[in-house]
Amino acid sequence: MTSIDCPLLRTAHLGQTDYWNDSCAADELGYAIERGATGATSNPIIVLDVIGKEKARWVPRVRELAAANPTWTEVELTWTIIEEMAVRGAGLLLPIYVRESGRKGWLSVQINPANYRDPARMVEQAVRFAGLAPNLQVKFPVTAAGLIALEEATARGVNINATVSFTVPQALAAAEAVERGLDRFAASGGDPRKLAPIVTLMIGRLDDWMKVLVDRDGLSVNPAALDWAGIAAFKRTYGFFKERGYRSRMLAAAYRHHLHWTELVGGAVSLTIPYAWQVRFNNSGIDPVSRIDEPVDPAILAELSDKLPDFRRAFEPDGLQPAEFETYGATVRTLRAFIKAYHDLQAAVRDIFLPNPDVRTV
Repeated sequence: MTSIDCPLLRTAHLGQTDYWNDSCAADELGYAIERGATGATSNPIIVLDVIGKEKARWVPRVRELAAANPTWTEVELTWTIIEEMAVRGAGLLLPIYVRESGRKGWLSVQINPANYRDPARMVEQAVRFAGLAPNLQVKFPVTAAGLIALEEATARGVNINATVSFTVPQALAAAEAVERGLDRFAASGGDPRKLAPIVTLMIGRLDDWMKVLVDRDGLSVNPAALDWAGIAAFKRTYGFFKERGYRSRMLAAAYRHHLHWTELVGGAVSLTIPYAWQVRFNNSGIDPVSRIDEPVDPAILAELSDKLPDFRRAFEPDGLQPAEFETYGATVRTLRAFIKAYHDLQAAVRDIFLPNPDVRTV
C-alpha cells in the first residue's frame, strides 16, 4: 500500500467496508488499487467505454484478431475483446487475491445480457469465464432464470455476482439461491470457503426509477426523498443479511451522489465506485464515518412509501415475486441498457475491422 491518504482509503480501512473500481480500465483500476480498492467490475457499457479510452491498445488488437481469424464473426471478436479486457483487469488484482487468500481481489465480468432468460446459456458462459483466470467472478441478472443459473453456477464452483438487482426481494432471493448453490457445492466435495459470492443492489438505478415514475405519472414527491430510495433498500437488505447469516456479501452500485458512499460506510459490504466519483470523493474533504446502521429518516420512508407503490414493492421483502423481477421497471430499463450497449459494442468492433467507407478515417 502506498502512503496516499484520501477519504476512500480511509473508507477501505473503516470497519469491514471494501471499495471497488467500477471499471476495468487499466489506469483507473491502478488509481483505485493505490487507494485501497480490492475489486473491480465490467459490463458491456464499461467495455465500450474502455475501448474509447484505450484506443491505442484495443483498435490494433481488434484488427490483429480479425486478420488472424478471417472466419470469425463480429460476435466472436467482441467476446474475445471482453475476455481479454477482463483477464487483464484480473491480473492487476491478482496480488490482492493472493494476499487475501481469495476473499478479495476479484474482477466481475458480465455474461451476455441478451441471455437473461436462458439459464443453460448463462451457466455455460459462466463456466468458461471462470476458467480464464483464478479471480474472475461472473455476473448474473437477478431474474427468475438468472436465479436458476446463479445457483447452478455456484454449485459448480463458479464465484458469482448477482446483478441487475435493485430491490430487497431480489437481493434476498439471490442470497437464498447462493446458499442452495453453496450447499450443493459442498455436497459434491467442493470447499465453499474458496468462493466469495456478491449480491449487488444498483441503488442509483432504483433512485432513477423513482424519478422516472414521478415525471411519468405527474406525481408531487419531496425531491430530497428520491435520493434515499436505494439507500433505504440497501440498509434494509443489509439488516436481513446479518440476521440470516447469508454467506454472500452485499455490494452497492450505480453511484449518483455522495450519500451513496457516506451512508453505507462501516458495514461488511463492498462499494463499487466509478473513477470520476472516486476522484470527486477523494477531493471532497469528507471524513467518512460508520453510518450503515443509522436508519433512514422515517419521514423520508413515509414519503416514498405513501406516494410510490413501486418503492413499497422494492422495500418490502415480499414486495415482488421472482416471476415479477424481470418486469419491474428498474430491471427492464437496465436490461434494455445493457443489451443495447452489447449491440453498440459489436458495432464499435465492426467499425474497427470493417470501417464505413463513407466516413474519412485518420
